[in-house]
Amino acid sequence: MTEPTPDAPAPDAAALGAPAPRVPFPAATVLGYPRIGPRRELKRALEAYWDGGISGEELAEAGRELRAAAWRRLVGRGLDAAGAAVPSNTFSLYDHVLDTVVLVGAVPARYRSLGAPGDPDADLRRYFAMARGETGVAPLRMTKWFDTNYHHLVPEIGPDTRFELAGDKPLTEFREAAALGVVTRPVLVGPVTFLLLAEAPPGAPAGFRPLDRLDDVLAVYARLLRELADAGAPWVQLDEPAFVADRSPDELDALARACSRLGGLTRRPRILVTAPFGDLGPALPVLAASPVEAVAVDLVRGALPAVPPGSLAGTTLVAGVVSGRDVWRTDREAALGGLTRLREQAGRVAVGTSCSLLHVPLDLDREPDLDPGLRARLAFADQKVTEVVELARALAATPVAPVPDGGTARDGGEASVPGRAPYPVRAAAQAERLGLPPLPLTTIGSFPQTGEVRGHRADLAAGRITEAEYEERVEGEIERVVRRQERLGLDVLVHGEPERNDMVQYFAEHLDGFVTTRSGWVQSYGSRCTRPPILHGDVSRPGPITLRWTRFAQSLTPRPVKGMLTGPVTIVAWSFVRPDRPLADVLHQVALAVREEVRDLDAAGVPVIQVDEPALRELLPLRRENQAEYLRAAVTAYRTATSAASAGTQVHTHLCYSRVEDVLEAIDALDADVTSIESARSGGAVLAAPDLASFARGLGPGVYDIHSPRVPGADEVEALLSAALRVIPAGRLWVNPDCGLRTRTPDQVDAALANVVAATRRVRAALASAQPDPTVSASAP
Repeated sequence: MTEPTPDAPAPDAAALGAPAPRVPFPAATVLGYPRIGPRRELKRALEAYWDGGISGEELAEAGRELRAAAWRRLVGRGLDAAGAAVPSNTFSLYDHVLDTVVLVGAVPARYRSLGAPGDPDADLRRYFAMARGETGVAPLRMTKWFDTNYHHLVPEIGPDTRFELAGDKPLTEFREAAALGVVTRPVLVGPVTFLLLAEAPPGAPAGFRPLDRLDDVLAVYARLLRELADAGAPWVQLDEPAFVADRSPDELDALARACSRLGGLTRRPRILVTAPFGDLGPALPVLAASPVEAVAVDLVRGALPAVPPGSLAGTTLVAGVVSGRDVWRTDREAALGGLTRLREQAGRVAVGTSCSLLHVPLDLDREPDLDPGLRARLAFADQKVTEVVELARALAATPVAPVPDGGTARDGGEASVPGRAPYPVRAAAQAERLGLPPLPLTTIGSFPQTGEVRGHRADLAAGRITEAEYEERVEGEIERVVRRQERLGLDVLVHGEPERNDMVQYFAEHLDGFVTTRSGWVQSYGSRCTRPPILHGDVSRPGPITLRWTRFAQSLTPRPVKGMLTGPVTIVAWSFVRPDRPLADVLHQVALAVREEVRDLDAAGVPVIQVDEPALRELLPLRRENQAEYLRAAVTAYRTATSAASAGTQVHTHLCYSRVEDVLEAIDALDADVTSIESARSGGAVLAAPDLASFARGLGPGVYDIHSPRVPGADEVEALLSAALRVIPAGRLWVNPDCGLRTRTPDQVDAALANVVAATRRVRAALASAQPDPTVSASAP
């Protein structure tokens, strides 16, 4: 370990611009902060810009105001304004990984020509085309940020990708904060994680990996670090969460090379490397042996592995004891005891959050309606900043002495796996009952949530209409959605979910053991925000939740209508879950509640019931040694929830925007009759998964990317269907979008679904011509 330079006083704002002084790491810090604003100001600004209501400069000004407000809040909560305790470059107009693509000049060629010369918004047009696509140009693929519900764009890095320091966002934001008197710590996606998250573009040579371009990327980072040092930045933060997952020796070597190259620069800020979402394992000794001056470890999701005595000498260990992933107040006594023990082992210890606070709501003070007893157990982002500051002060006041270890959590135990009738029996019963054509057409569940639809719920909540008037309006919207699907020619219909504010929150509002918030918004991607419920007690279902609306929709049409439910894994994953119970126990309670809903739908004669599990892959532990236990619990919960469906009732599930190819065996074990998965956005990558050939039930790889405003043409959809048919037999292939249609406009949906139907009819005709067989039917998936 390189010996640190003697500490010097922190600079004031006037001194910035001189080479960065050697400032010690602050005693308290956070690794990131929410970016959407207290009232979702970012969402409103983005959507106004996309709709043409504000200019690019007005959007940029909205960003500047949000950043300034965030820095002031952090300083107001007690973080040191002069010592790099406050992070910067954590704000993004859409996604921090996309920002890194722009920063290092790795914009794929298909976007570079967008924007007319002299257009002041040309850069924004290219940026949002990568995020959302536009006519004739598909967006970058999107997936989950490790095991969180935040979605990031996937960089495309090939052997010919040009790298250069093409942006100045970290420098600009550092200077903005400095003008307010705040010396910040610029935060960057670490160079190795950036490349490990990337994918090679189509046509890349066999065996090429984006990581092969590490030296080129490091050259850009080296220049950026020199420029940050010249601007007066005393510290920089490199986020390397890829190393809390299993990594190969050459990937660990890449981390060592990156730290050696950047740490060896003669002119640079001091470097903090963070690794949230788990423990570093074999990567910690790599970092300890490198020239970096500080390492942040997640002590909520992970643990500090043993390191040789003295190997951390001179390194500040930033102990992430305050969770950035949940809303529960930190156990102060336990956290302080852990910090004290860590100080005995490692020497220099600072207090921090386990990860960025991006994943939690902003301020508990905006929730006056919560029960006082529950409220006393909670902490949102602002309250967690206060916890960090107070723990740092308590640690400084605690004498250096060993503290005994605490206890361990109890195990969740084993559970038997319930099941339905054997699949061949179910398939025969469903074929007879449904009588569907080959390649059945359906959607995932939701239809556009227009301002009118949201207005109905707002009017009811404000008392402007009665419950009866609200139900009448919802019925009218359901009828419009059903008639639209009939006109388009879909085979299995949905009611459109106009009564639902969110696929998890809606169920939480109807289950005991949950509470929902008024302003507890968390960013999912871009302008999309959710309000995760808080699961604080034992879960049960007081009464039917969806039956009334599903029955009404089915009464309107002879075509089968799906009952739409959210599965137990996703309800748990997208909630803030009580910390005192094992995950398997919580999943089981929620599964029993969902099973009661399945039983009611089945008894009412609903022919198709979809129990969505988009979060199945999301909760998968990052280290392989922990994955089997989680998957057993998840599969058991799903099969418990669906076990009440009779053999003739077709059970569907849905997964999206994560690497489902990693868990195909578990998806198969769910034993759903039909599984729909995101595929269009990722260019059909899942179709290449080796396990797909053994998938013996119905499968619907998506053919319409609903997270982009672009409308796919019929030829594009036909090509996706043809690709799917090379892997999936026609009798098992379903046709559907990637995900629900909630975020799109009615015009976009109508045009896209019309093209999907037209393409499907062409492919059906081709199949009939090639192999006329009236017995082929996908109603037996």
